[in-house]
Amino acid sequence: MTATIALVDDDRNILTSVSIALQTEGFLTRVYSEGESALKALIDNPPDLAVLDIKMPRMDGLELLRRLREKSQIPVIFLTSKDDELDEALGLAMGADDYIAKPFSQRLLIARIRAILRRTETALPTAEGGQPQPAEALVRGRLAMDPARHKVTWDGANVTLTVTEFLILETLAQRPGIVKTRNQLMDAAYQDDIYVDDRTIDSHIKRVRRKFRQVDPDFDAIETLYGAGYRFSDE
Repeated sequence: MTATIALVDDDRNILTSVSIALQTEGFLTRVYSEGESALKALIDNPPDLAVLDIKMPRMDGLELLRRLREKSQIPVIFLTSKDDELDEALGLAMGADDYIAKPFSQRLLIARIRAILRRTETALPTAEGGQPQPAEALVRGRLAMDPARHKVTWDGANVTLTVTEFLILETLAQRPGIVKTRNQLMDAAYQDDIYVDDRTIDSHIKRVRRKFRQVDPDFDAIETLYGAGYRFSDE
């Protein structure tokens, strides 16, 4: 099925050029030049992925993402100002799946979009006869993860994660007590040789912890081992 990409940017030249590039690659596109109308459309008729510019008048991309995350977990890529680390950190902390700094290569953007869309597809192992089987649920102590439904619970309480957050947590939880380096977590969440720096993984981990502490203020199952990486404890 053809994926639909929503583009939100107040620069109509970017909207036009990126939309044409995506359509050439076989995507359907929807374009919005300001945040308020985009927010309603993204909630009422969710696309497969949204690309949001941060610097927009009236409702900027950060506010748009904050309000969107109250209703939806669709994958989001942020377009940030070049070298604006604050924008990048805020975007990731608020639940963006990835970011690209302007000026950007359309080829890079399309590669990131394809990588995220592949991650959103449910992994369904094929059984004899070619029939798909549901992906196995993962239970580690008080944590339960159901990849087929993209569902996470802690002590039975739902925890809503983005695709990137889910993949990072799943990688940690698959082998409790085993340290995973940032590179290993990046490989799990960002495939196809797409480079992200350490700060990206750290920001996602902080957000995952924050979400779990909303249902359990004493949550401490994700441990930081400085200079080594992270590990999950199911004790």
